[in-house]
Amino acid sequence: MDTSHGLLALVGGGEWTPGCEAFDAELLAASGSSEVLVLPTAAAYEHPDKQVDAARAWFAELGGQVRAAMVLGRHDAEDPAMVAQVRASRFVYLGGGSPLHLRSVLKGSAVWEALVAAWSEGAVVAGSSAGAMVLTDPMVDPRGGALTVGLGMVSGLAVIPHFGHESAEKVHRSITLAAADLAIVGVPERTALLRDPSGTWRPLGAGSVEVFVGGEPASLDALART
Repeated sequence: MDTSHGLLALVGGGEWTPGCEAFDAELLAASGSSEVLVLPTAAAYEHPDKQVDAARAWFAELGGQVRAAMVLGRHDAEDPAMVAQVRASRFVYLGGGSPLHLRSVLKGSAVWEALVAAWSEGAVVAGSSAGAMVLTDPMVDPRGGALTVGLGMVSGLAVIPHFGHESAEKVHRSITLAAADLAIVGVPERTALLRDPSGTWRPLGAGSVEVFVGGEPASLDALART
């Protein structure tokens, strides 16, 4: 397995709130930088500036500084200035909101290619809620819980964010419709599922991560191939 990739965090939601200190501090330290580049793309229609302000206030308490890459539409995702920001960043954080909008903006874009390239060279990448969902392939469709195409930074698993608060019917649908060899991972709010550069997965934060394979509970060992 290629060990040059940076630390990856799939966060279940509630980003930048009390309970997230442990993993956000670790992500910041692992980046080797004091700067976090926040993409509020998923919140493009939900006051993305407020999302950036929340991240800025949060990381200031951890000794970090936040810059925003306002990649809100497809045009922004092809903007050379945005691409350069992402490519040069050592810590990129995708906030929550609409996973379908986030996917449509980033899929096949120059910004997405820059993000993957940065991660492959050791940059830290985090995604919360919608941001976590799109980083996998397949991804859970928020409209009903079935599986659909994700961006595929990692494959072999799909994330259910807000686990414990999400509709039980949708959760059941995601788990039962998944292919027999696909891991479905339930990640609660203020909880992160971390992928170390070695490829090892581990949970950190306020809640407990649950894994399902073939419709049945499984251990984190099931993620070893992803």
